[in-house]
Amino acid sequence: MNPIPESEQAPPRVRRAQIVALTLLMVSGIVNYLDRGTLAIANPLIRKDLGLSLGEMGLLLSAFSWSYALFQLPVGGLVDRIGPRRLLGVGLIIWSLAQAAGGIVSTFGWFIIARIVLGIGESPQFPSAARVVSNWFPLRARGKPTGIFNSASPLGTALAPLCLSVLVVQFHWRWAFIVTGALGLVVAAIWLAIYRDPNPAALSAEELRYLKGDIADTKPAEQLSFADWRALFSNVTTWGMLIGFFGSVYLNWVYLTWLPGYLTMERHMTLMHTGIAASVPFFCGFLGSLCAGWFSDLITKKSNSPVASRRNAVVVAMLGMVAFTVPAALVESNTIAIVCISVVIFLANAASACSWALATAAAPANRVGSLGAIQNFGGFIGGALAPILTGYIAQTWSFVPALLTAAVIAFVGAMSYLFLVRKPIEGEMEPGTPARAHA
Repeated sequence: MNPIPESEQAPPRVRRAQIVALTLLMVSGIVNYLDRGTLAIANPLIRKDLGLSLGEMGLLLSAFSWSYALFQLPVGGLVDRIGPRRLLGVGLIIWSLAQAAGGIVSTFGWFIIARIVLGIGESPQFPSAARVVSNWFPLRARGKPTGIFNSASPLGTALAPLCLSVLVVQFHWRWAFIVTGALGLVVAAIWLAIYRDPNPAALSAEELRYLKGDIADTKPAEQLSFADWRALFSNVTTWGMLIGFFGSVYLNWVYLTWLPGYLTMERHMTLMHTGIAASVPFFCGFLGSLCAGWFSDLITKKSNSPVASRRNAVVVAMLGMVAFTVPAALVESNTIAIVCISVVIFLANAASACSWALATAAAPANRVGSLGAIQNFGGFIGGALAPILTGYIAQTWSFVPALLTAAVIAFVGAMSYLFLVRKPIEGEMEPGTPARAHA
């Protein structure tokens, strides 16, 4: 089969669909991370109102991640079977209602339940986004759209302190949950009304050739079976991505869940100053995701191996995360610490964008959502453990050993990507993939 020329532009109708899809994924992703970040922003006030210890707050911060991680496994298969439009639409409704419930509950137990349901509702977001990119973009042009939808996570996290601190300080922390929950329901209605999954029967030969890589290849990917999904776990590439993303997300979620509290408790900054200081690193993360998407496509076009090129980008970014976390933990200057943390989060989101792009390159066409979700499952087991271990280590000693522990875990994750992710998973591979698509 003949690969798509690098200079070929998307046909007009496909291009419009791409723009609509990425815009909606960006908006839903920003709301997704506003919702996740609300608890971190209101951390000190919630602990005071509910009388929670640091360890209990760590449990509350992690409740979302446990359900989010566990539901990645069935959600990946569901998005490959029923499509991202319906699955993400339902997820948006569920998570928005759960977010609003967080502003109503009055006990620790009910708050835990609301965060668990929030994790279930948000679990389709990134597997659905990966499948949307796989459906609407050819193999060697998926880095930039992946970087764009992935950039919603740091952008939403960066906006959260700026937008939600005002609600928390001027009104009450409960209003931050209620307002963001209502916003999510609006986005759900827009997503279901506007976005459509591609229908091969309605596409022209030119559009199919652009998406599939060869005008003769118009057959849609085979529908996912349970045997196909289960077979992913027998492949070392799957395990390398799962373990590797565990390390990446663990370190990222230490900052995502504890940065505002760390700045107020360890570095003695006021809540309003924390809102500004905590936003800067995540704006850097937004830029990191966009830059990684562009760079990932660039090196992939010059490489014989989409898998190796995207994997190597992940490894380099993760090693940088480790290198800058050490001074972030040890320096006395708040300014230098914020600079180091900003670099870490820039690289963390670069690594995340490249990891999701790697899933679209390593998976057979009918298992992109499944492989991405399995990788995300590993990541958010790390994301679930990060706030708990960080809270207890900080309570027992300080935040310094908590940050250094996270750096060690991220280093192990980088080595997992480097040594275990060597070639694509066998199956129905994308047209246009070079014959030597392995490391």
